[in-house]
Amino acid sequence: MYRKELYVFDQDRPVPAVIRGYREEDFADLIRIQQESFPPPFPPELWWNEEQLHNHVSLFPEGALCVEANGEIAGSMTGLLVRFDPERPGHRWEDMTDGGYIRNHDPEGDTLYVVDICVRPSFRKLGLGKWLMFSMYETVVRLGARRLLGGGRMPGYRKFAAEMTAERYVEAVVKGELKDPVVTFLLRCGRTPVSVAANYLEDEQSCHYGVLMEWRNPFLA
Repeated sequence: MYRKELYVFDQDRPVPAVIRGYREEDFADLIRIQQESFPPPFPPELWWNEEQLHNHVSLFPEGALCVEANGEIAGSMTGLLVRFDPERPGHRWEDMTDGGYIRNHDPEGDTLYVVDICVRPSFRKLGLGKWLMFSMYETVVRLGARRLLGGGRMPGYRKFAAEMTAERYVEAVVKGELKDPVVTFLLRCGRTPVSVAANYLEDEQSCHYGVLMEWRNPFLA
């Protein structure tokens, strides 16, 4: 089971942190973190439930990580293995993740697909999301997968939807002309855009778009 101890920083103050696999006794905390991290208008039915979390730890525990800071669970990241065709990148979150239940996890898949990443708002200044992402990159390398892939929300897009396409919005964020809370974060974590997916997720702030972004395993051609 994955476990990594490190220090993160609250300004100049070191804070002890642990990234580890989550377990059944963590489920109540993980659901509470989802509720804090994705408040309305994000659809409450997309928050984790116990059946989904049970599937995560039983079907693919390597893809079920949480982070503690000062002994308190502060965030989580979940993935599954899938087969991905770069020539046909379009898909919906619901289809690729089995609606978060990951019953379609493929142990022979070539791509570690991000089901979800979230950090409770009161802990976001510590950089925990980036450390979760880096830990999942390590999992990609250990499993010999080709990439980490996932669809990022575009919550800043709604303000610009009347004046530009979703593709142009992502291009503007990549060029530094605009800043998006999620897309910019993923860029800072080393993810690169693959394509924009319409009707990716029920998400009014993103006008239901998602931007597929990947991190390629540097040890594979």
